[in-house]
Amino acid sequence: MHKQITSSQNKYIKELIQLKEKSRLRKKTATFLIEGLREIELALKGNYTIKTLLIISSYLNNSLIIKLLSEIDDSVEIIEISKEIYKKLALRDSTEGIIALTKGKNLTINNITFKNKNPLILVAEAPEKPGNIGAILRTADAAGMDAVLIANPKTDMYNPNIIRSSVGCVFTNQIATGSTSEIIDFLKENNIALYGAALTASVAYHTVNYTNPTAIIVGTEATGLSDEWLLNTTQNILIPMNGEIDSMNVSVSAAIIIFEAIRQRNLK
Repeated sequence: MHKQITSSQNKYIKELIQLKEKSRLRKKTATFLIEGLREIELALKGNYTIKTLLIISSYLNNSLIIKLLSEIDDSVEIIEISKEIYKKLALRDSTEGIIALTKGKNLTINNITFKNKNPLILVAEAPEKPGNIGAILRTADAAGMDAVLIANPKTDMYNPNIIRSSVGCVFTNQIATGSTSEIIDFLKENNIALYGAALTASVAYHTVNYTNPTAIIVGTEATGLSDEWLLNTTQNILIPMNGEIDSMNVSVSAAIIIFEAIRQRNLK
């Protein structure tokens, strides 16, 4: 189905603007917006269902968009929009004039499945900044992590700033959200060792054996991991610091530990 909307005062467009801005509405409708061709392609690769594509009229002749349109399901609605509407729906001007209304997935812990018997998992407790969450997801994608678990999330995973900062990796990682208790129970039931990045009762991160089923757990820079995690870890680990401060950006810390785990696994 193909139609055209030219006014930003259109009722449907106003609803989409609300969807972009309000987490509550994204949860209620189980839909969200994706901006940008690369991000939309990664969502399709991650088996997300695209309901509607909104495309600036003058971009319909773009070869990459023509290619995308040839690959999507016939049931996807195509709406031509003006540049004015696009600017109200988009976060940035540099994307390719295309936005997708997409169906969200159920990101509960019960939906996590492991492709191998020796998973490597990243857990982030209560991350708040979308930029940090996006960076964590990019790291996890680069490392080929089996899953990323967000404990006690402070924002929904389809926040447009998470999609943007993850460059679409929110769609390519296997992700689940849940309470700290739920995630601890899940990891223990699956006999996964818990290595928590913390300053207390810690050993240097590179002295730990990550070659068995492993979860690397990171907290926020401000408060670190909660007591519930610290009481349940197999071992706490730290990255030795040689400067004046005792913490790094959470995504950087996670990357250092993750790639040490991968280095060890590659030696096996």
